[in-house]
Amino acid sequence: MPPKRRPVAKDAVIVRTERPIDHDAVYEVVKTAFGQPDEAHLVEELRKSKGFIPELSLVAVLEKDVIGHVLFFPIFVETPNKKIPVLSLAPVSVKPGHQKKGVGSKLVREGLKMCRELGHKTVVVIGHPEYYPRFGFVPARPKGLKAPFDVPDAAFMVIELRKNTLKGVLGVVRYPPEFNGV
Repeated sequence: MPPKRRPVAKDAVIVRTERPIDHDAVYEVVKTAFGQPDEAHLVEELRKSKGFIPELSLVAVLEKDVIGHVLFFPIFVETPNKKIPVLSLAPVSVKPGHQKKGVGSKLVREGLKMCRELGHKTVVVIGHPEYYPRFGFVPARPKGLKAPFDVPDAAFMVIELRKNTLKGVLGVVRYPPEFNGV
């Protein structure tokens, strides 16, 4: 009989900025979390792009092992008059053996905190409507945002890191070409 895994205290997981030495481990985390490599390739491509913000690529580490990753990437809202910078949360990944233990939540919370500290005002996510509201995400369409492709309204969400940043904004969220393969 295999040894029982001890439960891991959330406090034992450390969230920090990703380092170049973490790239291979992050690739494996993202690939196994999604069960295929598309999202892992996306992370690699986003890292190479000029918009990449290294401080917004975070890893969750447990006993020196990378067990989770989250990335926030600059995108924009295109309005008739201007382009408004926002961030996309994409993707958040946790190794299958560590899922449903608070690691993903810790990554998202720490990431949103870092986004605020760096002066960002808005984050958009396309994800599970029962997961992201716990962090303050709300449906994006009532806030004046439209997705650039067909996505259920409940899955297209936004959080204003600074109050009323989207007041009076009506526009389409635009992603860079790296997102086209996912």
